[in-house]
Amino acid sequence: MKSAQRLFTLSMFAAAALASSGALAQKGETVKIAWIDPLSGLMAPVGQNQLKSFQFFAEHFSKKNAAGVKFEIIGIDNKLSPQETANALKSAIDQGVRYVVQGNGSGGAAALIDGVTKHNERNPGKEVLYINYAAVDPDFTNSKCSYWHFRLDADTSMKMEALTTFIKDMPEVKKVYLINQNYQHGHQVAKYAKEIMARKRPDIQFVGEDLTPLAQTRDFAPYIAKIKASGADSIITGNWGSDLTLLMKAANDAGLNAKFFTYYAGVTGTPTAMGAAMAGKVYQASYMNNAMTGETRELMDAYKKKFNDDWYTGAVYHAYALLSGAMAKAKSTEPAKVAVALEGLQIKSFNGEVEMRKTDHQLQQTLYISTWTKAGAKPNDYSVENTGYNFQPVKTYEPYVSSTPTSCQMKRPG
Repeated sequence: MKSAQRLFTLSMFAAAALASSGALAQKGETVKIAWIDPLSGLMAPVGQNQLKSFQFFAEHFSKKNAAGVKFEIIGIDNKLSPQETANALKSAIDQGVRYVVQGNGSGGAAALIDGVTKHNERNPGKEVLYINYAAVDPDFTNSKCSYWHFRLDADTSMKMEALTTFIKDMPEVKKVYLINQNYQHGHQVAKYAKEIMARKRPDIQFVGEDLTPLAQTRDFAPYIAKIKASGADSIITGNWGSDLTLLMKAANDAGLNAKFFTYYAGVTGTPTAMGAAMAGKVYQASYMNNAMTGETRELMDAYKKKFNDDWYTGAVYHAYALLSGAMAKAKSTEPAKVAVALEGLQIKSFNGEVEMRKTDHQLQQTLYISTWTKAGAKPNDYSVENTGYNFQPVKTYEPYVSSTPTSCQMKRPG
C-alpha cells in the first residue's frame, strides 16, 4: 500500500513538471465534460454523490494537471433511462461538449456507446469521447467494444475473478444464494459467479437465485425470507444503490446470519444500512478501500469536510488523471487525438500502476477485497457515512489476477 502511495505522489510531481514545461499547445483551455447519470428516483443519492465527486475533482485538477487545462462539469439527469441518456447526449453536444462521463447502469452506457459512435461517424472533426466510470457490462469491451469508449472500472467478470479467488480459500462458504438486479449487469454477475466458481470451488452449492427490478423494489423482506429458508451461508450480489441498501436493511431486520460478497457495499446509503450488525460479514471487491494513505487520504478527508459525504468512486480521479495525461501527450484537447494518446497509457495512482489496455479500452488495475470493520487506529480510522465503520483491505490482487481476455475487434477510424 505504501509503495502505491509513493507512486501516486511521484506521478503528481511528474504531472506538475510536465504542466510547467510551457510546450503544451492546449494549456489554459477549458475542457467541458458532460456528466450524464441519475439525479432523480431511488438512485438519486448515488448520482448526487458522483456528480459532487466530478465537480470536486474538476476543481482539484484545474489547479494542477499534466496538460495545463481547466475542467468544467455540466450535470444532466438521465433518470436512469437509456432514452433520456440519448437525449442528454444530444443536449450536451449542442452545448459544445466533446467529452461525456457516465457510469450508473448498463442501459445508459449502451445508449452512449451507440450514440457517440454514430455521431463520430457522421461528424468527422467533431468527435466526442465517452469515459465510462462504472458501467461494468463485459460486452462493452468485448462484442460491443467501441474506439470512442474507455472504461475505468473493472468489469463484472474481473471483479468476480477477484471475489471467487478470495472465496476459494474460505472453506466455511458452502451454500451460496445469488440475488441481483434484473438487467445486463445483474444477469452477468449471476452467470460469472456460477461459471467461475465451478472452476475454482466445484463443491459450493448454489441454493437459490433471484433477479429484482432495477431501482423499483422497496421491500426486500420476502427475498430475505427465501434466502433464510434456503440454508445459504453466503450471498453474492452485484446490487447497488437502493437495491443493496434496502437488501441490507431487510437482512438486518430479519437477523440473517450470512456473509455478503458484494461489488458496491460502499456506495451511498448502504454503509448506514449495514451499521454495526454487519461488521465482519460484508466483503467488497473494488479498486479502492478506506485505508488509503498519503494524498489519497487527504482527498478523502477534504471531500468529507466539504460535503459531509464520502468519496468512494476512485474512477473519478482516474478520469481526470488519464484525460489530462493523454491531452499532454497529444498536445491537444481534440478527442480524436486524445483517444490515440489514451490507448496504452499508463499512470501511477492510488492503487498502483494502471494501464488503459489498447486492445479493448479496459483499464487494468489492482483490486482489493475489503471487509466491513469497526474503525480503529490510522490508517483504518476513516468513518464511512459517520458510522464508525469502514472497509479495510484483507486481500490485494495485482492486475494480472483479475485481468480477463477480450474478444474485441476494435474498429479504428481511418
